[in-house]
Amino acid sequence: MDERVLIVDDEPGILHALNRLLRHGLTTASGGRYVVDECAHGAAALERARRHVYVLAISDYRMPEMNGVEFLTALKDLQPDCQRMIVSGYTDMNALVRAVNDAGIVRFVGKPWVDLDLLCVVRQVLQMRHLMMENQRLADQVRVQQGRLTAQEAELKRLELLEPGLTQVTWADDGSFILEDPSEVRQ
Repeated sequence: MDERVLIVDDEPGILHALNRLLRHGLTTASGGRYVVDECAHGAAALERARRHVYVLAISDYRMPEMNGVEFLTALKDLQPDCQRMIVSGYTDMNALVRAVNDAGIVRFVGKPWVDLDLLCVVRQVLQMRHLMMENQRLADQVRVQQGRLTAQEAELKRLELLEPGLTQVTWADDGSFILEDPSEVRQ
């Protein structure tokens, strides 16, 4: 499964610079490359997050229509295990406090950034996520051993982390399950 990073900024030059830096400067735990998706605004990024699982989202703060805190807060609801960062030239203390409290960001990096410093921060954030996910897996293993969680429930949790929505089945009136959301079927 590809590990994905989502970057959101309304400035195309920033998007491309971040994309290039992350694609060439990071490797996954298995030695592969991250898939880096770019979006110019929060609404498009949320739409992508409904189709793909992200390990990390990096957003600018100041953007038209939806600022970075609003986007990352909505993403947190959609993908709680996705780590969230802000990279911005805007440093209003109240906005940063909201970003931490509402969106649950783990790091703030100012623009302009130093490539090596940003890569170090991103690696730390991804390592923190890896440890958090491993901790959740081990805690579920203990819950199974204690009888507080069945092996099936633990496996469903694991699958849901890999592909949100995968374990939720929509049943038809005749008892069959529906593979596609009727509202998403193209005419």
